[in-house]
Amino acid sequence: MRALAALLLLLVSTAPGWATGPLTYNLKPVAIAPDTWVFEGTREHFTRTNGGNILNPGFIVTDEGVIVIQTGPSRRFGEEMRAAIATVTDKPIRKVFISNLHPDYWLGNRAFADVPIAALPGTIEGIKAEGPGMTENMYRLVGDWMRGTEPLVPTETVYGSTVVFGSHRLRLIPLEGHTAADLAILDETTGVLFAGGVVFSDRTPTTPHADIAKWLAALDALDALEVTVLVPNHGRIRTDKTAIAQTRDWLSWLDRKLRERAEAGADMAELLDAPIPERFAGMGVLREEYRRSVSHLWPGIERTILPRVN
Repeated sequence: MRALAALLLLLVSTAPGWATGPLTYNLKPVAIAPDTWVFEGTREHFTRTNGGNILNPGFIVTDEGVIVIQTGPSRRFGEEMRAAIATVTDKPIRKVFISNLHPDYWLGNRAFADVPIAALPGTIEGIKAEGPGMTENMYRLVGDWMRGTEPLVPTETVYGSTVVFGSHRLRLIPLEGHTAADLAILDETTGVLFAGGVVFSDRTPTTPHADIAKWLAALDALDALEVTVLVPNHGRIRTDKTAIAQTRDWLSWLDRKLRERAEAGADMAELLDAPIPERFAGMGVLREEYRRSVSHLWPGIERTILPRVN
């Protein structure tokens, strides 16, 4: 009987929607520059423990209102984010920017449905095409945290430009590589760079929509900027550009490793447990993301390499 009871408890506790404590993200704004705050996420993957809180969304308080950058992985997150912003300022939300189509960037949009939500054209098209499936997958991954979350496509298209809100000049920088459309935002007033999906800091990059060559070019573009604070999409916020170098190092090694093994005639299964250089040991979710990247990138590399070696 005890064994049966233990099995039933395990089945219940791992079922979709199971929650072991109060559902709150306990969001606390962290000031990183004048008028600028960030909500720091974990360096983990989506789980029912963290509720999908793995991103670094932020906001800028201007004389014309609050600019929000990313809305988080769920409606609950967006609502808590909005309440936390209200503890800093009573100014209204003026605009929201979404950097790419990955679900932790925009599934909090319903909490900001009363204000313009802006994104690059490719991000909007990607959310239209993949948003429902991404939402369903997030329900499976984090359960009850997602209650009430429904896709809301950004309502305003933006391109590369400089926009001014009060005393803050925001340079909108369209990039690609992490996804087909990655928006970085440089506040020229403070030097804060919200790097969108392009830069990871002590957290292994994710690659479900990646084009490595374009991603490396995007990193070069960001590296050329004058930056005082760099906010990566995932991982530790920095006052230098070392996260750009770290992301470039990982992507270059990963691409080279996969191509070398493909040219040597290896198959994908051989690579899943291959050794990873010690210099990457401090990055979060290392082995898990490495294996995902092998499955994401290997088919395309194999199609490119095999005709050459045969």
